Amino acid sequence: MSLIHLLLGALALLRCSVTVKGESPYKFYTWTVTYGIISPLGVPQQVILINGQFPGPKLDVVTNDNIILNLINKLDQPFLLTWNGIKQRKNSWQDGVLGTNCPIQPNSNFTYKFQTKDQIGTYNYFPSTAFHKAAGGFGAINVYARPGIPIPYPLPVADFTLLIGDWFKTNHKTLQQRLDSGGTLPFPDGLLINGQTQTTITGDKGKTYMLRISNVGLSSSFNFRIQGHKMIVVEVEGSHVSQNPYESLDIHVGQSLSVLVTLDQSPKDYYIVASTRFVSSKLSVTGLLRYSNSDVSASGDPPALPPGELVWSMRQARSFKWNLTANAARPNPQGSYHYGLISVTKSFVFSNSAPLINGKQRYAVNGVSYVNSETPLKLADYFGISGVFSTSAIQSFPSNSAATVATSVVQTSLHDFLEIVFQNNEKSMQSWHLDGYDFWVVGFGSGQWTPEKRQLYNRADALTRHTTQVYPNSWTTILVSLDNQGMWNMRSAIWERQYSGQQFYMKVGNPVQSLANEYNPPDNLLLCGKAVGRHV
Repeated sequence: MSLIHLLLGALALLRCSVTVKGESPYKFYTWTVTYGIISPLGVPQQVILINGQFPGPKLDVVTNDNIILNLINKLDQPFLLTWNGIKQRKNSWQDGVLGTNCPIQPNSNFTYKFQTKDQIGTYNYFPSTAFHKAAGGFGAINVYARPGIPIPYPLPVADFTLLIGDWFKTNHKTLQQRLDSGGTLPFPDGLLINGQTQTTITGDKGKTYMLRISNVGLSSSFNFRIQGHKMIVVEVEGSHVSQNPYESLDIHVGQSLSVLVTLDQSPKDYYIVASTRFVSSKLSVTGLLRYSNSDVSASGDPPALPPGELVWSMRQARSFKWNLTANAARPNPQGSYHYGLISVTKSFVFSNSAPLINGKQRYAVNGVSYVNSETPLKLADYFGISGVFSTSAIQSFPSNSAATVATSVVQTSLHDFLEIVFQNNEKSMQSWHLDGYDFWVVGFGSGQWTPEKRQLYNRADALTRHTTQVYPNSWTTILVSLDNQGMWNMRSAIWERQYSGQQFYMKVGNPVQSLANEYNPPDNLLLCGKAVGRHV
């Protein structure tokens, strides 16, 4: 036998051994975070770049990929990235928020190690430290299905990522100083699509494309529409949904979804528009859907906003349904998990508010405004460091007590099944996010929630997602199955409110420590605060 045949045989055996082992692929990245000067709204300003890019690099990965990402901080402030919607199964050590991780100091690095375990869908990442999110540093995470796992729609020709959000011309440090001094943010100066005031998507007539749309802004809901074309929503934050056509879509802060668009009109350019919602002053950003081999410009007026706001938007939100017969990342149907038949073990009503505390504007949950600790809560819990956080500050239901500040943790247990009502008695739109999980959004309603509202819950085919809107003077109910041990951030996705206290952490605990439930700390764990000098 020739040498070449021996080598080929050895390679074949090696491939087989990798397949038998079954370990998911590893993907390695090195990202350097710097400042740069660009002009997103026509005025030069300092932004945060990742590898020189604004927005940052796109993470295109596959279900169960292992991500090894070395992040080098070249800013003049400590820095973290969080992976919005990535569940970090059994691994809140990698969540990238101040309650779980020490920030990466200037001129140093940290290597994130996490897995897109049992996930598909459209997500994004962004800075969680200081007010860096107002300077950029955000980017897309697209998680594709593994080969051989069916998807419940024809494979699109290509997909396009659209990161849309409000933007300020003011420097992020100046905005942070306004909040630190007890003020509020001004109205945003504009909207951006992929870091610009315009974008063009080009495709062929008769072909179908996927648009992956995320609201990466700080404060503004927006409505998205394409002139002359309907959109079929197929995926919302990892859930495959019943495929209904829409002429426009409300997308709230922190939310993501995927739509299919078929180029079935006369070849020319068509307007793409995103416009703010639920605010008195309207902002819009316009792009183009371009048919290839056509030089006919867009004509007519850009598509208008749909009539009304709250009633229209709430009706649309209720129209999103879980596709019960489709699978997600695993081959079993989503509807095989009968969430509506599970008994609730704990119920909470979390009411947001905007109190003045010591003369400064703060935001609170059940009257408690969160303050960060120098010691991450996850480290304090792991090392048994007392006095870092309180598990008694936030009560399960609102009260009329005076607003206070605390580093608040809500204590829960692994395998609890929670009912959480978000009560919004303010006139502004709210958006709530939970790290480490997705949840069933089972109810929306106006006014005050009461136990009788449970009769209105969708207990059959509510979709799962990681971020839900709560309409002005309204309530939203979610159900959560606590199957992911760790310390998880529940926060307002509206970044001014998050920064000034509308957040807390949920400890999902188990008295029996087991690697089957939670991983050990990583070898490169950063230590800070009272955890300095401790040993893993």
